[in-house]
Amino acid sequence: MIQGVELKELKLLDDERGFLMEILRCDDRLFERFGQAYITACKRGVAKAWHYHKQQTDNFACLWGKSLVVLYDMREDSPTRGGVEEFILEAPPCQENRPMLLKIPPLVVHGFTSLGGEETRILNIPTMPYRYDDPDEHRLPWDSELVPFQWPPEVRTGG
Repeated sequence: MIQGVELKELKLLDDERGFLMEILRCDDRLFERFGQAYITACKRGVAKAWHYHKQQTDNFACLWGKSLVVLYDMREDSPTRGGVEEFILEAPPCQENRPMLLKIPPLVVHGFTSLGGEETRILNIPTMPYRYDDPDEHRLPWDSELVPFQWPPEVRTGG
């Protein structure tokens, strides 16, 4: 696994009324600090990619549909430099995969797309709030040759 990337299986409590799923707690091993929480959606055939942060750690959980999340380690001093990893994050009630929280450290390039459905939705709980005057948001084109990854054929656009 790419150095610093962590997965946490999410606790899903379901009964005849529905379910409850804990995502991130302040007493979790993965928890660093709270910056903000937001939800982002991606339509089928689109890649929300590529971007990275210099200071911020992201914590992704899928709330709707199924997501293909791809990571690329571009850190100069990382023992896993050049590594690419794919993760399938699926929202409850999951059909194939257990719900997971994916921790993405700074300088790890990442992007995601919807798998199988018309849209997927990701909850992100980053360690820093978005700074409108000086964003820690750095981008590469979704089809950048700098990232050694080929999106599935149905992905025809991105940003």
